[in-house]
Amino acid sequence: MEATTLVWILGAALVVVTGALAAAVMAWRRTSAELAEANLRVPPPPPENPTQRAVLTAGTAVRSVFEAVSRVREQGVGGMLVSTLEDFNRWAADQRTAIGRIADEDGTVTIFFSDIENSTALNNQLGDSRWLKVLTAHDRLVETYVEKYRGLIVKSFGDGHMVVFTTPELAIAAALDIQRALNASWNRSRELRRTPIRIRIGMHTGTAIERGGDYFGQNVALAARVAGQAQGGEILVTGDIVSSTEDVFGFTPAEAVELKGFDGEHELFHVDGRR
Repeated sequence: MEATTLVWILGAALVVVTGALAAAVMAWRRTSAELAEANLRVPPPPPENPTQRAVLTAGTAVRSVFEAVSRVREQGVGGMLVSTLEDFNRWAADQRTAIGRIADEDGTVTIFFSDIENSTALNNQLGDSRWLKVLTAHDRLVETYVEKYRGLIVKSFGDGHMVVFTTPELAIAAALDIQRALNASWNRSRELRRTPIRIRIGMHTGTAIERGGDYFGQNVALAARVAGQAQGGEILVTGDIVSSTEDVFGFTPAEAVELKGFDGEHELFHVDGRR
């Protein structure tokens, strides 16, 4: 009787150990898959051409996907858009040479900010593992159209991007294509088809040459504040952009708003599309 009981005990212990081993193997495989996915985001070595090197380094800078999730959680929605003038100046200074190469002949650039609407809630709803996949797909889509229209990604912050383009026309064309791709049934990203996201975009145009120490930083800050006023799926721009592109694109006036750090009210405009 005692021998039979011992056999049953040993058998049960073997089942428990086997189950624990199987669970450990599955966990190891999941971790390996996530690490492999993260490694795919590390960009290839930059080309030898100095201009290409500057654009590639800034446009696809190495960043950890796990750090991206933690920053979104810490900063909440629009963390990049409520940064300080000092932050904007520092980001611009870090990429001063590359931004100078992007600038138009008159020394101006168009500054473009984007982020995912309700990103913190989405992260909580999906969990970190799936949210990382959505972020990766989002980043690839944004980077695809920034590259198509010869833009430069100056800064990526969680789910947000700061980009500069040579002209307002290129910036608006990129923004329209990004919004169109997100809503298209032909979107090639399985993650973005499974988990639809809405991006808000804001932009302003101004000089890329520092005057008085922080002139470019103020233009960057204004573009970020404009993006902060947008809703998901919208593209908001300043009057300076409208005046230089209204023969190419259609616009609808938005409400005049006060913007943090700037005096008075500012009239903003929705981009409707090409004329």
